[in-house]
Amino acid sequence: MPDELSAGEIVAALGKLACRFDLELVDSCDSTNARLLARAQAGAASGSVIVAREQTAGRGRRGRAWLSAPGDSLTFSLLWRFAAATSLAGLTLAAGVALARALEQIPVAGLALKWPNDLLLDERKLAGLLCEGVPGQTQAVVLGVGLNLRLPSAMPADLRLRSACLPPPLPTASQLLAALLVQLHTVLTAFANDGFTPWRAEWSRRHAFEQRPVQLLSDFAAPLSGVCRGVADDGALLLETEGGVQRIVSGEISLRSA
Repeated sequence: MPDELSAGEIVAALGKLACRFDLELVDSCDSTNARLLARAQAGAASGSVIVAREQTAGRGRRGRAWLSAPGDSLTFSLLWRFAAATSLAGLTLAAGVALARALEQIPVAGLALKWPNDLLLDERKLAGLLCEGVPGQTQAVVLGVGLNLRLPSAMPADLRLRSACLPPPLPTASQLLAALLVQLHTVLTAFANDGFTPWRAEWSRRHAFEQRPVQLLSDFAAPLSGVCRGVADDGALLLETEGGVQRIVSGEISLRSA
């Protein structure tokens, strides 16, 4: 593995939580989510993590590609298994709170969350989450995280204008990964007991579009305009329109400022 990622440094930074994770560092892979989903189907333990220096077929929400050049981003996936009775509604939003908490401790100022799965810095995309269920295992979830450390030189100009990276000085990639895993462990452990409800207020405090007019764009319906009124206890976006408050639950939607 590259110098910026060290298994020993990650374990040391995790401290007593190191035993909770089964960590694999790879130089390159197609997609950490795809690889970990396959491992999960074969019985991988909860807390399994795959970290890649480079992804050749990284995926984002709605089938979008995630650009990942060596040293420019931190990309990893985490498998988490929940008890049979656990509702997973709002899980992606809760995980977003964990990412924000970890980065705020660096500290990074100007962070905000965008429904349902983006972390923004000064209103530009800094990180994305991709939450995927394991086929045939209803209570097993793989959380994929892509975090921009630098903007890749090959990034198109229009995308560069909408993207952000972490400001220096930065901790090492190993320390950063450990900080993210610690917060994910805290949030996911609590989520297993109480669901999204305890995280709702904290998510809303960081909501980039709270009480702001927005437009929702979909490939399958006409644009929908309204004012964001927060999120429900199950993570649904609450959008006030001329016809009243609507619950938006589909992640196959793009949210834009109006």
